[in-house]
Amino acid sequence: MGAATASDVGTGRLDRRTVLKGVGAGSVVPLAGCLGTYDAVVGDSSGPEPVRVGVLAPNPQSDFIGRSMVQSAQVAVDERNDDHDGIDDRAVELVVGDTNGSPLEAKREYQRLVLEENVDVTVGTFASEALVNIMDEIAEQETLHLTSGAATQEVSQLVREEYERYKYHFRVGPTNDTDLGRAQIGFMNDVAGDIGWESIAVLAEDYPWADVPWETVQDRIDDTPVENVLSRRYAPSKNDFTDLYDEIADAGADAAFIMTAHTGNDALFDWSYPNRPAEPPQPQPFAFGGIHVPMQLPTYYEQTNGACRYGVSYSAATEQSEITEKTPQFVDKYEETFGTYPQDMGYYTYDAINLFAEVAESEESLDSADLVPVIEDISYTGATGNVRFYDPDDTYAHDRVYDPDDPTTVGVYFQWQENDEGVGVREVIWPDEYATSEYVTPPWLE
Repeated sequence: MGAATASDVGTGRLDRRTVLKGVGAGSVVPLAGCLGTYDAVVGDSSGPEPVRVGVLAPNPQSDFIGRSMVQSAQVAVDERNDDHDGIDDRAVELVVGDTNGSPLEAKREYQRLVLEENVDVTVGTFASEALVNIMDEIAEQETLHLTSGAATQEVSQLVREEYERYKYHFRVGPTNDTDLGRAQIGFMNDVAGDIGWESIAVLAEDYPWADVPWETVQDRIDDTPVENVLSRRYAPSKNDFTDLYDEIADAGADAAFIMTAHTGNDALFDWSYPNRPAEPPQPQPFAFGGIHVPMQLPTYYEQTNGACRYGVSYSAATEQSEITEKTPQFVDKYEETFGTYPQDMGYYTYDAINLFAEVAESEESLDSADLVPVIEDISYTGATGNVRFYDPDDTYAHDRVYDPDDPTTVGVYFQWQENDEGVGVREVIWPDEYATSEYVTPPWLE
């Protein structure tokens, strides 16, 4: 089936739900250009025995998130070989495992990477279910794994409860699901009132990934200056938000604050181009934002023909941000190499490989048992900020530390805006330290 164009979407000539199924997390996003086949190893195998890095990613040939993870890993490996002579004068090779978005396939690919490809470390995994399904394999192989895509706390609980068995797992990013909820509360405390969001409706799709962020927000939102006038979990099958948005409008909410990955496209279009009989369609009488995974895609503005303009979402970083000096360096190299920008999980994957390389070189060892205690004590400055890990006996053992007093650890909120050239850009609006623009109120709400 051929892909529809963005203009088809914007004018409503085609069913937007059918057209944009592929823009959500874990699905196909049509883009110009393709990756080469990743069955082969990326790197230089001449000289001493190379250091081998395995990356687990969903459908890197066709899925933007998986592709960004692999391409970010390639940038990290190329930089390590070109600028640092590899690791301890040994070339670094990248071996890719396509998880196909499946827990079973993730397990098979993990086994292949470690047992057949003899990788020294694995990074990646996107779906929480996939990560959980390889934890016993990580323990059995005693091989370091640095997660760069899944937020579930199940794995940190395993590390805490059976440390000697599961100590080889660390989460470089994203923050775990509780800390993901804490970041939303931080945004409410610091920004919401200033941008006119004095009352909100909190929405979350009924998928497991959203359970803990939802609970965290529900437990803490009454302590913020924002009034929560409506809360709803909605069915995974929901594809028409008209009735729900009518409730939000009737409740007088200034904004719909949503947690969505799989249903984000429908939620967006029913906000900005709602399926109503009036012509032309009128946007909803409230602002829109939250954790909206499709909006993290750097191509989303073009894919939606600008329908995401004024929408707000959360990310590790954007092409506009400078969390550390490494952020724009990585973004520029990525854009120079691939002609586009990385998605959220790409930033974490890049940091995971560089963190491993730094520790392996400093210790002159690839033995995971040698590296674990060093990583436990590390404070590493990466493209996503300061990377530190919770202690082994902490509730969130070996998860990335979320510290509200350290803005480099909390991620960024951005808003899709249009620049003077008519190009959509993700402008950072929080934290203040990294803001590249002020929030722009949708003109129909002024």
